[in-house]
Amino acid sequence: MTIKVLIVEDDPMVAKFNRHYLESIEGFQCVGWAASGDEAKKLLAEQEVDLILLDIYMSQTNGLQLLTQLREQGNTMDVIVISAASDNVSIRQALQYGAVDYLIKPFEFTRFQAALTGYQKDHQLMKRVEHLSQEQLDKLMRHRQANSKQRSEELPKGLTDATLSIIWNIINELNQSTFSTEDITSHAAISRISVRKYLAFLEEIGVLSMESSYGSIGRPVYMYTVMSEGHEILAQYL
Repeated sequence: MTIKVLIVEDDPMVAKFNRHYLESIEGFQCVGWAASGDEAKKLLAEQEVDLILLDIYMSQTNGLQLLTQLREQGNTMDVIVISAASDNVSIRQALQYGAVDYLIKPFEFTRFQAALTGYQKDHQLMKRVEHLSQEQLDKLMRHRQANSKQRSEELPKGLTDATLSIIWNIINELNQSTFSTEDITSHAAISRISVRKYLAFLEEIGVLSMESSYGSIGRPVYMYTVMSEGHEILAQYL
């Protein structure tokens, strides 16, 4: 099931980057780019769209004005806001009008990926199931509550955003079901001790699971796997 996405962003370079990020995630297709609210409404009238990636600060129609107009017209289109607007009023209004997530510029790719993959799970669930069980509904609500926190957790002392982002990007680029400390250190100029410290942290918060196996020389090799909720959990830290 491909999710069709419209990008509403008046900066061509930002729109290009968002499209590149979007199309690097399986299951999404960019069906158009609108540089204004009027262009967005025209494209929405012409083709089917599942999700809008919406900027707020635009030279013509403000993104929140567009969202308000869509809701007043009865349009229930899903929206993820991507904006430099970090004030409480903008965030509260966007959430009140049904934005399923809110990303503050500048953001890490991992946060973007977590937003899209989380939305993808919710979208597929709502399309597939006519009546939700309490367990399914609880998972859906927990995901949306986690997204609304916008990085509610701080890293432990001694760990940095930059290094954690590097290691997380390498894990995603490896695209392996399991990986070891050595797999990470071979792709980054980071000491083995530091890498193990970050992997231990990711295991502790539930992003990774770890199993030890023994090689021919008898020393344990620690193998890691990304948990199904890993992207969502890490989004609270990056």
